[in-house]
Amino acid sequence: MCSAVHETRNVLCPYCDLLLELPVLDDGQKCVCPRCKSTLMSRWNNPRLQPLGFALSALIMLVLANLFPFVNMKVSGLGNQISLTAIPVVMLQDNFSFLSIVFLLFVQLIPALCMVTILLLCFRVQLPFRIRTFLAKMLFALRSWGMAEIFLAGVLVSFVKLMAYGDIGVGLSFLPYCLFCVLQQRAFQCIDRRWLWNNILPMPSPIVSFKLGVSGLSQHIRACSCCTLIMAADQHVCPRCHTREHARRHYSLQWTMALLITSIMLYIPANILPIMITEWLGSKTNSTIITGVILLWDDGSYPVAMVIFIASIMVPILKMFALGWLCWDANGHGNIDSERTHKIYEMVEFVGRWSMIDVFVIAVLSGLVRMGQLMSIQPGIGVVLFALVVLMTMFAAQTFDPRLLWDRVENTMQQESSID
Repeated sequence: MCSAVHETRNVLCPYCDLLLELPVLDDGQKCVCPRCKSTLMSRWNNPRLQPLGFALSALIMLVLANLFPFVNMKVSGLGNQISLTAIPVVMLQDNFSFLSIVFLLFVQLIPALCMVTILLLCFRVQLPFRIRTFLAKMLFALRSWGMAEIFLAGVLVSFVKLMAYGDIGVGLSFLPYCLFCVLQQRAFQCIDRRWLWNNILPMPSPIVSFKLGVSGLSQHIRACSCCTLIMAADQHVCPRCHTREHARRHYSLQWTMALLITSIMLYIPANILPIMITEWLGSKTNSTIITGVILLWDDGSYPVAMVIFIASIMVPILKMFALGWLCWDANGHGNIDSERTHKIYEMVEFVGRWSMIDVFVIAVLSGLVRMGQLMSIQPGIGVVLFALVVLMTMFAAQTFDPRLLWDRVENTMQQESSID
């Protein structure tokens, strides 16, 4: 069915574009790229049953987590409890529909959709080929946007903030949600992209051999970023998963810089405007990100204050600087040290979404602290801007093509070999 040129055991590293031959792996082993140290393939015992069991268990835990109260609070004899389904409703009532959508998408819908997709693909449900390819593409596109574990960390931080005001307790759904976070992470770990696509449609027989240890672009071949199939560099549509793309992401640096500049413009008012409005006995207090960190520090919650400071202040700033540096380096400036810049890219891609922890802290606090005239907490406009900053930097990291960092190394090697 596929007419692509492909060696069955060959793989092009999606990060540095090096052509390699995959070794035979035993259960529990993984293969990493010798140049950029990125994981190319993992082999699990029962690669179909393990993700199936973890995904099914995760979905059961998620259903249980939405049936019962999640957390509760008592202040001066007044009590309130909230469920996971009530948090977006409260934000809608406060006219913060954007935050409600963010919560529903990243904390509930996307993780649940990914688990359902794993079930459909691993359970061998008889689906049309187009639907199976669509589900596989959607799974790997959305897996980095699930933020259930980040929300759970935000819940723990909100507990520390609320202990100064009253008694905090957990409901029946708290433990199931914790188990859901663990199980869905295990389901993702047990899914290997190459194995999954080979089960959807096996790779074609070898036609032409290529030189190992050399970049694919120099040999006029490229790998599909979705299903890893190797094909001619000028073939823009993958014959297996039908993903349309080029050998390098078109206008990668331009898109990254545009999103980066947008995030910088949003970050300034996000730190000036209040992210949380606290009403205590009729008096209102506006809190920004930095004032929240200072209050936690003054209250003696040093670890939590450091977590919020690192996730909400240091990480966004360092990520913006790192993305700017990566674009500068990929554009041909600076020293050629692709291994170092690749490590910077991996760090940017990994830690970026954890800045959303402050947004989820505000979501929990605004949903739980509703004590009438005694005490109430509402989100401020700053939290919306800060959420947009995090999303813009995540999009910027995804539009950046890390293979551009290694193209300079390949060009330098070719120039040196031509001189010799």
